[in-house]
Amino acid sequence: MAFPKLSHLLLSAALLLWPSASASSADEPPQEPLPLVIWHGMGDSCCNPLSMGAIKKMVEKKIPGIYVLSLKIGKTLIEDVENSFFLNVNHQVALVCEMLAKDPKLQQGYNAMGFSQGGQFLRAVAQRCPSPPMINLISVGGQQQGVYGLPRCPGVSSHICDWIRKTLNMGAYAKGIQERLVQAEYWHDPIKEDLYRNHSIFLADINQERGINETYRKSLMALKKFVMVKFLNDSVVDPVDSEWFGFYRSGQAKETIPLQDTDLYTQDRLGLKEMDKGGKLVFLATEGDHLQFSEQWFYTNLLPFLTAVQ
Repeated sequence: MAFPKLSHLLLSAALLLWPSASASSADEPPQEPLPLVIWHGMGDSCCNPLSMGAIKKMVEKKIPGIYVLSLKIGKTLIEDVENSFFLNVNHQVALVCEMLAKDPKLQQGYNAMGFSQGGQFLRAVAQRCPSPPMINLISVGGQQQGVYGLPRCPGVSSHICDWIRKTLNMGAYAKGIQERLVQAEYWHDPIKEDLYRNHSIFLADINQERGINETYRKSLMALKKFVMVKFLNDSVVDPVDSEWFGFYRSGQAKETIPLQDTDLYTQDRLGLKEMDKGGKLVFLATEGDHLQFSEQWFYTNLLPFLTAVQ
């Protein structure tokens, strides 16, 4: 999800991206950093000069030789923004998988960073499309267990947000809505778990709610690190624990439980329990509202995952 007020923060964060590796020895050729794939949030675009576009340029400037692909879903920037609301997520993920498979610069592996809903969409890419291999996945405010409420809805216009809220309240799991409204595809109703489990066409699938797809499990576990960033004062994601794979306890919408107490973890449907024990899961937290972080925090906590070399 993108907000005008956080654009300058994203730009400032990008200024801090520079290589941390020492110079190569005289008898060794310099190694190139892994490419980076970025997926924006709801209402944003790949190349907004105040958000993703700025990050891409600064990464390229401060990490010499890096290849950064900021995903554009559609032929134009307007289409990219519109598709973040209205293009079936399964179709979006399939398009991205095809895009990555055809990109010769990504074939040896890449890091991925998703912002808000882009974080969970890139996880779907990791699970469904293991080639080329994703090395590290960074989910910045991504709703990994979905959402149950839209307390604030940024985007191109308030009437779209109002319409989304009303639509989700009336029938998030109706077939027509599931297939045409992005936010419905990760709407997770804890009170009507059976309805969600049986009719969610995206989130229930990638979270293995209807059965175990071993490819999904094996592919996610192949990540070197799965980094999840939670914003402690987030007023957008409901519940905020979803950013760390937690959610409401089933049957109500007041008490939340952490990932480690969920069936997803105890049954290890995605391999998260094994990844956690192996030190592959990284839980980061920062003060601030949705997608708001300081330059120093970004440098200290996220940069190390972007400076890995091939």
